[in-house]
Amino acid sequence: MAKPLLDDALWSKIEPLLPPHPPRLKGGRPRVPDRSALTGILFVLRTGIPWEYLPKEMGCGSGMTCWRRLRDWQAAGVWQQLHQVMLVHLQSDAQIDWTRVSVDGASNPRPPGGAETGPNPTDRGKLGCKHYLAVDARGLPLAVILSGANRHDSKCFIPVREAIPPIRGLLGHPRRRPEQVHADKGYDFPYLRQYLQCRGIRPRIARRGIESRERLGRYRWVVERTFSWLHRMRRLRIRYERRADIHQAFLQLGCALIAWRHVQRFC
Repeated sequence: MAKPLLDDALWSKIEPLLPPHPPRLKGGRPRVPDRSALTGILFVLRTGIPWEYLPKEMGCGSGMTCWRRLRDWQAAGVWQQLHQVMLVHLQSDAQIDWTRVSVDGASNPRPPGGAETGPNPTDRGKLGCKHYLAVDARGLPLAVILSGANRHDSKCFIPVREAIPPIRGLLGHPRRRPEQVHADKGYDFPYLRQYLQCRGIRPRIARRGIESRERLGRYRWVVERTFSWLHRMRRLRIRYERRADIHQAFLQLGCALIAWRHVQRFC
């Protein structure tokens, strides 16, 4: 029997976050149920198929219906809230390892254009974008942002670190500050070290011409593994969306699904 894309346990986490239905005039076709539309969104995320090829046999409505729900729920902050719910669950069970956070970026090729794209200097100037992740010591995604491929990695270090939300647990104040941050030589700039030190965070950034990349790689490999988890969802392997908010919605939903797997495994 095939594994369901949206089981009851996950739906119970998502359903309370969805905004109420807008008022409708009498008549017309009935609204596609939210659970069915979300199943279609997850199918597109995992398989990477175009929206118009979404199988009608799934009962998810048309691809445009699912696209509109993805857009509207992103505008309402549903995916960010879902990711936050998963992180709070993990923090309440002491399953977020704050001893170190790793930050890195990965190129995403061949977008059709639009916002947050640019010529990739490492790919002969072809158009591209980048995903930037901050993960804990076990690879749990804490924050994700989107950027054009022509933007230097160091310029996205502070935004992705600041994107880590305050995560509350059962006791104490919400936490968002790790003990140390690991990054590769692309982030070796004095102002980034000073930024971390001023916030009481120990910088563990590889120094160009001094430290070998293997020395810190024994800790930073977890962020590469998380990128492989994300890009296993085929809609994130290549950016097909011209609109940055739609691609960001897929990114945040992908991170929430990875966090959900952590909840199922460790909580």
